[in-house]
Amino acid sequence: MEDMFVHIFVVSTFLHSCSSVDLTYYVEEGKLPGTYLGDIATDAQEIHILLLKDHSQITFNELPQRQTSSTALFNVTRSGKLYTTQLIDAEHLCMYNTECFKTIKIAVRQAETFIKVLKVRVFIKDVNDNEPTFPKKLVKIDFSETDRKGTMKSIPNAVDKDVGLLNSKITYRLRKSAGEPFTLFVAEKEFGTSKLGIVLEKSLDREVKDVYKLQVIAKDEGSPIKIGILEVQIFVTDINDNRPIFSHSMNNISIKNTHPPNVPILVLSATDLDSGNNGNVSYQFNSKTPEIAKEKFKLTKNGEIYAQGIRNLGKKQSYKLFVDATDGGNPPLSSIAMVLINVINQQNTPPELDINFVSQLQENLAAISEKIEVGSFIAYVSVIDNDVGKNGEVSCSLNHDKFQLLNLGSKEYKIIMKKPVNREVTDHYDMSITCEDAGSPPLQTKREFSIQVMDVNDVRPQFIKSTFKFLTYENEKSNFPVGFINATDPDLGDGSKLAYSLENGKNQILPFKITNYGFISTIKSLDREQHKSYSFKVIVKDNGSPSLSNTANVIVEVMDENDNAPYFTFPSVNPFSLDVHYHPQSKNDITVLRALDRDSRENAFLKYNIISGNEKQLFTVNTYSGMLSFSRKVYQNDAGSYNLLLVVKDSGSPVLSATTTLSLTLTVSNRTSPMLTAAHIQSSDMIDINLVIIIVVTAVVISIAIVVIITICIVRCNRRRTMLHTAAMNPAMQPGREKCLMISQSNNPFAITQNPEEGVHHSTPSMRSRRDFCPEQELPVEWTSLTSPGKMPASVQVVSIKETWFPSHDLSKI
Repeated sequence: MEDMFVHIFVVSTFLHSCSSVDLTYYVEEGKLPGTYLGDIATDAQEIHILLLKDHSQITFNELPQRQTSSTALFNVTRSGKLYTTQLIDAEHLCMYNTECFKTIKIAVRQAETFIKVLKVRVFIKDVNDNEPTFPKKLVKIDFSETDRKGTMKSIPNAVDKDVGLLNSKITYRLRKSAGEPFTLFVAEKEFGTSKLGIVLEKSLDREVKDVYKLQVIAKDEGSPIKIGILEVQIFVTDINDNRPIFSHSMNNISIKNTHPPNVPILVLSATDLDSGNNGNVSYQFNSKTPEIAKEKFKLTKNGEIYAQGIRNLGKKQSYKLFVDATDGGNPPLSSIAMVLINVINQQNTPPELDINFVSQLQENLAAISEKIEVGSFIAYVSVIDNDVGKNGEVSCSLNHDKFQLLNLGSKEYKIIMKKPVNREVTDHYDMSITCEDAGSPPLQTKREFSIQVMDVNDVRPQFIKSTFKFLTYENEKSNFPVGFINATDPDLGDGSKLAYSLENGKNQILPFKITNYGFISTIKSLDREQHKSYSFKVIVKDNGSPSLSNTANVIVEVMDENDNAPYFTFPSVNPFSLDVHYHPQSKNDITVLRALDRDSRENAFLKYNIISGNEKQLFTVNTYSGMLSFSRKVYQNDAGSYNLLLVVKDSGSPVLSATTTLSLTLTVSNRTSPMLTAAHIQSSDMIDINLVIIIVVTAVVISIAIVVIITICIVRCNRRRTMLHTAAMNPAMQPGREKCLMISQSNNPFAITQNPEEGVHHSTPSMRSRRDFCPEQELPVEWTSLTSPGKMPASVQVVSIKETWFPSHDLSKI
């Protein structure tokens, strides 16, 4: 049942009202660190200390205490759970036979706002972990043969270091052999101690037995029961039978903390009725005296008590000293007295400041968040000045535009935010708190400290631009670099550490990866024929809390590589059979070759050609359109089968191609020219002979025509000039009266004849006398063909001048 006592929570209205304790808990000593004591948040709500609707932002924090306090005994979680932090020993923490408790102060905050400081008292229940202990394990006493029944010899009592009433209460019994004439005497003394003695039941005969061995069993009343054993050897002889007696068993004195260390505070006095060594009394501290009291006071063997180290004790302190007066008998007898010393501080000492920051980085350096709200709790300040009267009245001040010091009463203060802070403007603040007492002269203490403003991750990372465009190549190996993305974040620490990731679409698995430094590379080879481009988003996140992110658009275009050969779509099979019927009215076009290439641009720009099967130079294919047509006139003997090996090539680098065979069967109409002679078959690399003949003849005819026209113009001009001159010289001549001679075809001065075998030749003009001509008669020039139809191509004509009249003109000039 006592183990369950650890987690029992008690709310004492009386304690709360009398000593300003908000909550009270109990815990057994000896429990392991981390023992759960209670839920402060729930308990404070139930007794209406905290009346809050929203508990999600309520946090608790134990305020550090001075070094002399129990700051390390307990731990309070942010949610208000109270635990022990170390093994608690009631005997080390508390005085003998007293209530053992410790008080802790807990700051309550809502978000960053200070609400209250709760005072929680934890009572430490003593556990029976110490057995009764005798000062010695063996005691030797003497009984005289002259001693009669009822004679008692004192023995030392046991001491139980436990502080609980039952755990430290000791009962005794005597363990002896049958027939031994001794009993145990037990009498209660002051302050919970006992007087022990061995009582003689009948006279002793030393000659029968001179030594007796007994055991005194000391048993406490704790659970479980613990015992101590004192071995008692009794020698039959004369013994010391009187113990020292104090003149005052209870001494209560008050001293100043300025008491001189060389002047005794008190001189104890005890008397012993025995004589000799049995009456010599010496003094020493009893084991019940606390160690702290032994440090502050010194006790001599003569009973003198001196003060040491009490000058800086501060306000009134009380110490209990337990002193034993022991005689020199064998065994020795002793008495105990208690001395209560009250130390009063009469001097004026400067106040002491104890600042407990909510977020402390190191001594005199605290941290606050950049987003802290106005009115938020920064630190708890307690002032210690144990002087008396005006010397102990203290006032404190803090002069700063960003922070404010508020008085909580009982020499307690809190520092709160007065105005918002901005880390980018000022990242730390230096300040001081000054406390001064009201003594004469007043004493002042100044405590300087700094507040560091911690950065808040309040800025999202920013890309240098909203859209990044990159070009990459297809068919490259994995981990091929694509591009670099850059973002910036003005925050500090983790808030400026950026990590990049790709955002995959719902139905898109991206073939890219990105490092935490923004480098994008491929995770596999790309195929432009599968995806020409990729559009996705890149996410950048900082490492702040909470993490902020941003996105940017990325467009990756895959550049084409000539990795796909073209292929024919028509002919669709290889070989492909095609029947062609030709007649004179047929067009030259036969069919159109079709091919595709999965590549793009120049890699998909196709050219067609005939590789073989066109020995007669009958077919030609348009390089770019793929049109297959007749390259010349078709004759009847062109009919037959042709296996044309066709090729299509792209314009990439390297050039890729595909071939197909066209099995073409040509039938020719009967109305077509019957034969194809050797003159018609020319190399595919030479110009058509018919075209050459036409061009040459045309050029010759045009040249002759131009010469003839120019000649006629000159003759006409000269004849007109001659006629005008003759008329002026012989006016009697009448026109028409002269005879005119007709120039026959055989006598034509410009008669041109043609021998089909020899070509075209000019005849020599026949010279006649000037009088043989009619000066005023002109014969028209007539151009006629000198060849018969069918002798030469219709487009070639040779002309001759049939008749002409050249009066008064020298024909040799023409």
